[in-house]
Amino acid sequence: MTLAPGLRAQSLLVVEMDDTAKSVGSGDVPVLATPRLLALAEAATVRAVERHLAPGQTSVGTRVELEHVAASPLGTRVRVGVELTRVDGRRLTFAFEAHDEHAVVGKGTIERVVVDRVRFLAASERR
Repeated sequence: MTLAPGLRAQSLLVVEMDDTAKSVGSGDVPVLATPRLLALAEAATVRAVERHLAPGQTSVGTRVELEHVAASPLGTRVRVGVELTRVDGRRLTFAFEAHDEHAVVGKGTIERVVVDRVRFLAASERR
């Protein structure tokens, strides 16, 4: 595993009906849903580190802090950029910021932990 602060990645999305608060059940308006924004940010964190993990390793989300500060209506392009800001053993901390064509729409931090995929899945099945 060769992980160091500074790794970056991004995710892009054009807001469609399936991405809205109304569709995912987190509200009743046709704008980008907060859970969808989080999923977009998490996808970027996965992309940032996937090539840097040892064979058999993956990372799993453990903690999130998210501010969703502006609405993005249907048809809006949203870009989420993430940066690995801290590596503490297996624990990875990312900062992220989401923008649409007009402004910052969200920001926060995501924590992930590097795990052995087989052991992690075996432990999840014992629960």
